Amino acid sequence: MAEPASKSAAAAKAGENPRAGRFSGLFRNRIDLSITLIFIALYAVFIIGAPDVYLRFDIYRSFMSTLPYMGLLALAVTFIVTLGEIDLSFPSVMGVSAWTFGTVFITSDSMALAMVASIVVGMACGALNGLIITRIGVPSIVATIGTMFLWRGMVNVLAQGKGIALVELTGSPLYPILVGRIWGGIPMQFVWFTAIAVLMILIYRRHVFGAHVLFVGDNEASARMMGIRTMRVRMTCYVLMGAMSGLSAIFLLSEVTYFWPSTGEGFLLPALAAVFIGGTSVFGGRGSMYGTLIGVFIIGSLEAGIVAMGVQGFYTQLIYGLIITLAVSIYAVAMRR
Repeated sequence: MAEPASKSAAAAKAGENPRAGRFSGLFRNRIDLSITLIFIALYAVFIIGAPDVYLRFDIYRSFMSTLPYMGLLALAVTFIVTLGEIDLSFPSVMGVSAWTFGTVFITSDSMALAMVASIVVGMACGALNGLIITRIGVPSIVATIGTMFLWRGMVNVLAQGKGIALVELTGSPLYPILVGRIWGGIPMQFVWFTAIAVLMILIYRRHVFGAHVLFVGDNEASARMMGIRTMRVRMTCYVLMGAMSGLSAIFLLSEVTYFWPSTGEGFLLPALAAVFIGGTSVFGGRGSMYGTLIGVFIIGSLEAGIVAMGVQGFYTQLIYGLIITLAVSIYAVAMRR
């Protein structure tokens, strides 16, 4: 009995799916290969359909300035989906963190203090989500629907429907470090996003925490028997989600230098779509952080590509659905084989 469990644990530590046994590494590679091929095919269509746009660096520079906000959220939610859980509240957590960032900056005139406050508030919101789910036992979809309305309502009450001008951020020494431009106009937020994405991929595939997340998502009872503190793993994922929501709010407000009460709205479906397109299973225990990264580039550039090719924007959701359906169907076939 101990030997199969040990093998499953070793598979999990290697960043593989414990249920897939010796074929799990191949399956993970199939996921990464599939999403890469979809990405290449999609951009080939964009380049052929709109060469004047997609053969120039300007469009990619634009993507670099806008994708990191949704991308940070998608990377963090990948851990939660791998657990077999869900979080629908992170756009509202982003709103609370954004209001905190703006308010603290206006009050203290310190961007560093505002950043710390924003991330701490995000982590606190994530911790509350985790406590409701792990300690009280409320299903994650129900708990985070509740907190989604709670945090958004709190933002509306605190802000009283008013925005906060943050133009003074441009005078802070931290401003060019966060959202400045380097090497021909590359936005710094994209540099930070790339570094965080690489770190997340390494944690997911190589670190013991990533192995624990995969193992808990695959079979929580077995993980508990193996000595993994499953509640701590789940709590950590929700706190991480809150921290990334706060960080995303910091980058967004630093770029636009303005807070509005609806900050964060509109990121829920694109972030989740990037995760599912990237090959992370909604049933838990299987996923790809690299796939999520590629999914972010696909979802984040899809609407621009559609418009650039002269197709009406009304087709955006239709094409979203087709790509998501195609991607998950490919993964389902790969899994059966």
